[in-house]
Amino acid sequence: MVTVTEQAIKPTRRGRATQDAIDAAARKVIAEKGFLKMTVADIVKEAGKSPASFYNYYDSKEALMESWARQFQLEARTRAAAYERSGTTRARVEAAARAHWETYRDHLAEMVGVYQLAMINDDFAQVWDEVSREAVDGISQGIVLAQKKGYCPGHDAELVARAIVAMMQQFCYDNLAAGRAETADDEACIATLTEIWYRSVFWTE
Repeated sequence: MVTVTEQAIKPTRRGRATQDAIDAAARKVIAEKGFLKMTVADIVKEAGKSPASFYNYYDSKEALMESWARQFQLEARTRAAAYERSGTTRARVEAAARAHWETYRDHLAEMVGVYQLAMINDDFAQVWDEVSREAVDGISQGIVLAQKKGYCPGHDAELVARAIVAMMQQFCYDNLAAGRAETADDEACIATLTEIWYRSVFWTE
């Protein structure tokens, strides 16, 4: 499994600045060349750092992607908790959809790299599945509770949850990647994710 080096913990102000410079350079290179064509040499050249500086924080460019995937998971979780103020079911669904969309948009270069790597690297596909697992489990638990009230009858809660998470990930990629972020209508996209998610669960015969 790809891993971040132990030194990836940023211990000093100088260390934080160096790692931030490496991360910023990697985002720029991914935006210009894509993850598959990006090399560590490209990253350190853009950052104005030595290869040794990169390897102080990451074992490989795949480990860099894993770090970003974990950051995405944490930020989406934090945003969802902050947004979830109303007690209505639809509001909670919208809060979760908004958190996913806005986090994806704010970390677009990283998420494009994560998406591309997960398609070709079995080890990283497992990492991304672990990151997605939290969202799947949370949605699945919500579906089980909804089914006790008569909603979404006769369907496997886990499969429905996986379908919703896959829909959100692909929808964000399709509407934000490849230069489409500037024209994407945030509120319309969030409303669409909310509606599809809500109607996928809260229906009866």
